Amino acid sequence: MATFRWALGVLALVFAMATPALAEQSSAAGRIKVVSGAAFIVRHNATIPAQAGQIVYEADALRTGPDGSLGVTLTDDTRLSLGPASEVRLDRFVYAPGSGNLGLVVKFMRGVAAYVSGRMAKLAPDSIRLETPAAIVGVRGTTLAIRVQPLP
Repeated sequence: MATFRWALGVLALVFAMATPALAEQSSAAGRIKVVSGAAFIVRHNATIPAQAGQIVYEADALRTGPDGSLGVTLTDDTRLSLGPASEVRLDRFVYAPGSGNLGLVVKFMRGVAAYVSGRMAKLAPDSIRLETPAAIVGVRGTTLAIRVQPLP
């Protein structure tokens, strides 16, 4: 009986230690398709050089240098393209159409970017929000280009 309690205690300790790590794991949102010049992923305050094929996660920021560009395709086929000296942050990405759980929030921080809506815009257009420092845009299935200039 003492061995059983000891094993149960060890098991409880393992689960207690693993739970915060699992809670911090973001869900995969898509993949980088094209990279040119200086381009980076900012994840958990670490700047990682971007490479084609690399997975992008919810809460990642995508950043390009003065000579950089970057193209990302999300799992619902939404496409984001960044021009030179640009930054966007994927604040929220949930694509589970089977359970009706859908949501996308992209914050355009600076520079030039293009957005082409994917399947989520057709299934639940109200679940998508594109934010800039000056405006919030709702999506109804569209393609758009955004330019965010620094404030004076």
